Amino acid sequence: MGFFSIFKKNKEKENSPEEHAFILTLNLSNNEYGEEDERNSIHELSDLIAKAIETAGVGEFDGDEFGEGKCTLYMYGPNADELFDVVHPLLKNSPLSTGAIGIKRYGEASNPDANEKQVKY
Repeated sequence: MGFFSIFKKNKEKENSPEEHAFILTLNLSNNEYGEEDERNSIHELSDLIAKAIETAGVGEFDGDEFGEGKCTLYMYGPNADELFDVVHPLLKNSPLSTGAIGIKRYGEASNPDANEKQVKY
């Protein structure tokens, strides 16, 4: 890779939109990883979320993390509000979301000044 290729990649990164996020934390039925059927239901919901985000073209579903009685779902894109608008109808109709807390983050995770807005289900 030559010097100009590196410069071009750095310039593209500078001009790309800042990454926003919608991060949702679900409560599980126990203080560990939840029950198997609960995890399966969350994976089914995650598949619906991923498809909705992809279809709308607003970003990507980046996966989940289970542990300590919680499951966190990670979604990223250039606009946190657009991500939320796409997934909210799925979440408000899901019993899995009862008591969940979502965070709309307006900026990169590395930016300590990124604004955040909490959403409770």
